Amino acid sequence: SPRMAPGLDENRAPADKRADGLGVIDAAARKLVDRWHVGSDPEQFAISRDGRFAFIANEDDASASIIDLDSGQTRGKVKVSEEPEGVGVNPSNGEVYVTCEEKGEVFAIDPDRQRVIAKIDTGGRPRSVVFLPDGSRAYVACENGGYVAVIDARSHKLTSKIQLPTGSLPMGTAISKDGKELYVSTGRGNAVAIIDMQKVNAQRSPLLFTRGEGEGEELIAAIIPVGNRAWGIALDPSGSKLYTANGASNDVSVVDLKSRKELHRIKVGDGPWGIAIAGAGK
Repeated sequence: SPRMAPGLDENRAPADKRADGLGVIDAAARKLVDRWHVGSDPEQFAISRDGRFAFIANEDDASASIIDLDSGQTRGKVKVSEEPEGVGVNPSNGEVYVTCEEKGEVFAIDPDRQRVIAKIDTGGRPRSVVFLPDGSRAYVACENGGYVAVIDARSHKLTSKIQLPTGSLPMGTAISKDGKELYVSTGRGNAVAIIDMQKVNAQRSPLLFTRGEGEGEELIAAIIPVGNRAWGIALDPSGSKLYTANGASNDVSVVDLKSRKELHRIKVGDGPWGIAIAGAGK
């Protein structure tokens, strides 16, 4: 799914699942200017901290490609597990996390040595992954489990699960610049959940319940209704608005995070899946 990442040149916004390639788009001209071959059925991707490489999950061949963004050449492929989907780069040390849906696993990859350094079992069909700004923890949306898996990114260990309210099928993830709020799209739940990370980090239980589920602290700051089948999400550069790609209603929701309300929806093409915000917020 197209997603801008820190260090990505605004004139290069990759992603093209149907062509098994990485599309290079001139954002100013809004034109596809090149297409680079990657693995089979590319899914999500992330950009290295220095903006030099793209890391792409290739669903059909259970691998992650490493693409040089200057030349378009594949620098390497790392084997993971079946149905890799989400990709995230640790902002602290540059390690790459790849979620694999079939067996409920997350692979930690050293991109310099191009090898797997850890495998974390999350269960629940993991879809997307996001890191705290300091890189100390990773949060993985686990669709079928209805929870967000919390991983200690230093030890590569699963520490807890944040169980979302009934009906939530978590898909996309984003985090505020200060790390105080985690945003999770709920798929068929047609909403975005805002999780209070200060409350989460204060808990010591391996299973954390959110509002309306079991006992314990109310960890959700808000649940905001959006369009149907909210999938990919993205924050604008100011962190004041959040956008969701709504796959079943063919639109994009614009959410004001201060008022916790959906402002409006923008009609787009059929089945929107991913979303990216350019550095200028356009």
